[in-house]
Amino acid sequence: MEVTTRLTWNDEKRLQKQLGNVSLSLLYKSSVHGFGLRDMVQRCSHQGSTVTMIYLKTNIIGVFMLGNYPTLSKYFEEPHYSFCFLFRSKDNITGTDTFLLNMAPEIADNQLMYRLSDETFFSLCPNNKTLYLLRSVKKKLGLFEGRTMDPFIYGECEVFRVEEFPKGINVHRDRLLEELRAYKPYEDLVSKVHILLLGPVGSGKSSFFNSVKSVFHGRVTRQAIVGSDITSITEQYRTYSVKDGIGGKSLPFMLCDSMGLDETERIGLCMDDIPHILKGCMPDRYQFNPHKPITPQHSAFITSPSLKDRIHCVAYVLDINSINSLSSKMVAKFKQVHKEVLNCGIAHVALLTKVKNYNEVMQISKMLDIPIRNILMVENYASEFELDPVKDVLILSALKQMLRAADDILEDLPLAETGKLVPFCPS
Repeated sequence: MEVTTRLTWNDEKRLQKQLGNVSLSLLYKSSVHGFGLRDMVQRCSHQGSTVTMIYLKTNIIGVFMLGNYPTLSKYFEEPHYSFCFLFRSKDNITGTDTFLLNMAPEIADNQLMYRLSDETFFSLCPNNKTLYLLRSVKKKLGLFEGRTMDPFIYGECEVFRVEEFPKGINVHRDRLLEELRAYKPYEDLVSKVHILLLGPVGSGKSSFFNSVKSVFHGRVTRQAIVGSDITSITEQYRTYSVKDGIGGKSLPFMLCDSMGLDETERIGLCMDDIPHILKGCMPDRYQFNPHKPITPQHSAFITSPSLKDRIHCVAYVLDINSINSLSSKMVAKFKQVHKEVLNCGIAHVALLTKVKNYNEVMQISKMLDIPIRNILMVENYASEFELDPVKDVLILSALKQMLRAADDILEDLPLAETGKLVPFCPS
């Protein structure tokens, strides 16, 4: 007997197009093949990339997974590129209807899950036909059915094999580009969001700026000079704008690059410079002096910074390969910086490069006392000569999360701080 999808012909064609003009082959239909996890996994494992469609009462939730389904006996330690999306009958999938699940899928407790530590972002339990989504995922998808913590009860679940997906990831990348091009800071309180990149020498701060610029320019670029693991190349404070293509308009964000942190005193970024950077007192191209911080007496010191001058989001950049070698002095410096960031009420995320195992993510979360949801993962462009669409998606997704974090802070500002002058944060 031929098994047919619950999607209408028009919806199936629209889904194919929105994933990048891919071909879809129906592998599993719960009402035909069984409402059991084993039934689903046996039919979907070792089939390559898939899209799972979960039919709720009034909505359809989709999950795209690049690579094979996890099996009943194998756990993926490495992150999978996956995203969850809301599929409406009449609307197109947009960037605002997707949630990136860049984590390892697993089979546990009769559920297909995406989770980090004890926090479950997505859980599908075919045995009792329930779908659980973390509150932040529901909010991103615009789902407010029932009480916030209640799981959804679904009537049908289908899994399709996705063929020719290289086109599809390009589509997702292009959607992210469109969304970031159209981005405007909250209530236009500032014209550009300032994102400060902080981290040890050689962690990838300058490489992240180069990577962001590369994606928007459509080719690998290396404007910011990249240092080694031993010595810091960045000796000036730089505020980089990013243009939408060569000769294009400037995008509404700035990436601020600083000298690398070092465990040794009087080497690397002077800790007393950090409050001035956060408050917006540091001028572009200021020459750092590891022995002496900038002072109000400096000719270029910005004495009355406005909201547009200050930092709106801090990204702690860390190469995951160097985590185990961080000394207690370096960890103490990070915690000192983080305390200053919190005192100033500035948004913050951790930006990790070269992640291969999620135990490493947990290590960072505990070490810096940063929630897992604030930890982002990317792979910067280093020696490559051509762009990779998967890397592009991760870079753009991380940038989008930083801008959203900054917007949350801008929205929460007291009215007095949205005027011309911004009070100094506590010292």
